[in-house]
Amino acid sequence: MKVLIGLGILTLLAAACAGQVPAADTSETGEALPSEPPPTVEEQAESAQTDHPEECGDPFGGQSPNFSVQFWPDTDFCQHSIDYSEIFSGGPPPDGIPAIDDPKFESVEAGDTWLSDDWPVMFFESNGDVRAYPLTILIYHEIVNDVVGGEPVTLTFCPLCNATIAFNRTLPDGTVLDFGTTGNLRNSDLVMYDRQTKSWWQQFTGEAIVGEFTGTQLEFLPSQIIAWSDFKESHPEGQVLSRDTGHTRSYGQNPYSGYDSIDSSPWFRLPGDDGRLPPMERVVAIQLGDVDVAYPFADLREVQVVNDEVDGNPVVVFWQAGTASTFGNAGEDVGSAGVFTPVVDGQVLTFVAEDDGFRDEETGTLWNILGQAVEGPLTGAQLEKVVSGEHFWFAWATFKPETIIWSA
Repeated sequence: MKVLIGLGILTLLAAACAGQVPAADTSETGEALPSEPPPTVEEQAESAQTDHPEECGDPFGGQSPNFSVQFWPDTDFCQHSIDYSEIFSGGPPPDGIPAIDDPKFESVEAGDTWLSDDWPVMFFESNGDVRAYPLTILIYHEIVNDVVGGEPVTLTFCPLCNATIAFNRTLPDGTVLDFGTTGNLRNSDLVMYDRQTKSWWQQFTGEAIVGEFTGTQLEFLPSQIIAWSDFKESHPEGQVLSRDTGHTRSYGQNPYSGYDSIDSSPWFRLPGDDGRLPPMERVVAIQLGDVDVAYPFADLREVQVVNDEVDGNPVVVFWQAGTASTFGNAGEDVGSAGVFTPVVDGQVLTFVAEDDGFRDEETGTLWNILGQAVEGPLTGAQLEKVVSGEHFWFAWATFKPETIIWSA
């Protein structure tokens, strides 16, 4: 694939996960607002010395960090679990891509007036409250702080890693956090911050890496990327995130067209190249116990269903066609996947793929991509979801280098 990258496009992508808004923030008249240039290295160093005279001395070890500290007078830089050289700025200030803090929702009927059947949505359910978050909205905001089924949650999407991850934002001690973007990246992945302590969190791992909460782990919650048509068919009474976000964005247009080409490469530096799969290969990946497994979409497309066992636990992976690329490649059907525990009433089920779903060999019941029994003796049953994520391989491999790659 031939890629022509103008300076403006490079700047756009450089800001993607870090917090710069594609197509810039606009005023009420629609004109682009001027952006303040990032501070120089000298200004950063001066800020580090004047704004952070911590008791630990110089938290940066005499080096000028590759990010601005002037925006973070309340962050405890003395506490950190990573080397600061791993973090760098994408250029913009914090919240350059604004999180959605007051999400509004509409009916499936209303969403159907602007969403195409094959557009990808992030499916999330809690306590019977079922919601769809279109990635064409998330790509411009990256974080949604929401309450679903009475539970405070954060739904996140890092376009650079193709990582959609849901978190419980209530800590074990009852503290409820809400998140924004720092404007920084680590391993090409979004670094978030909580507004309560200004600690920094790695989106991909859900772990606080800088600040008061360093070492604290957010709880992962199961979510899934599916086509809009699958959501409206399975949950016609569900809710969909509205474009009424309080911000002016070109929802429905894509600022990353072609980024996910298999011949492409990550835009930002990484500690190394795993080499076992193309960096931009899509995988659906899970961690059970101490075992990490990635299922490449290229293989799943061929078999459509995988009956597997991971760390002694039975799992089944479904894949079906019909979901478009998040990144707007015209006509590209990348499909979608789901990972489940294939056990109902103590019986382990074995699945085969059919044209209209997935049928278990034990009872003959037909199941859909969401793990719902839709026809047969077990109609109405729901397979337990396994926490999983659809990511670019380079992202998963960087954070999980010991991952086993499943192969047909």
